[in-house]
Amino acid sequence: MTTKIVKVRDVMKRQFDLVDGKLTVKEALLGMKHPETRSLVINKRDEGDEYGLVLIADIAKHVLAVDRSPERVNLYEIMSKPVLSVSPEMNIKYCARLLDRYNIMRAPVVENNNVVGIVSFHDLVLTGLLELLT
Repeated sequence: MTTKIVKVRDVMKRQFDLVDGKLTVKEALLGMKHPETRSLVINKRDEGDEYGLVLIADIAKHVLAVDRSPERVNLYEIMSKPVLSVSPEMNIKYCARLLDRYNIMRAPVVENNNVVGIVSFHDLVLTGLLELLT
C-alpha cells in the first residue's frame, strides 16, 4: 500500500504580503492585499539579511493593547526575525510537527532563498489533512 504524501507546496497560500520593515503599522495595514494570511512577511534588506514576520496578533499585542500609535510604530520594531521557514517540498505531517515544536502558528515557505508562500496549521489541516482523507 502506498501512502499518499501531501507537501507544503500543495497547501500553502501563494498570495501574501511582502513588505519593507520601515513601513509603519498603519501603512502596512492600509496596504495589505492578503489579510487571510494573518501576517506580513518582512523583506530582506540585503543578501546578508533574513526575512522577518509580523503577525496580526503581534500588532494587537504590541500596538493596540499597549495603546501605541500605528502611525508611529514601524514594522521592524515588532517583527520576529529571523523566522523559522519551511521548504515547499516538506511533508505536511513534518511541517505540523515543526510548527508545534517551536510553538508557532505560521511560517514562510522558502525556495531558492525566496519566499514563495505562507503555511499555517489552518492550511495543514483544512487543506492538507482533508486531501488525505478523501
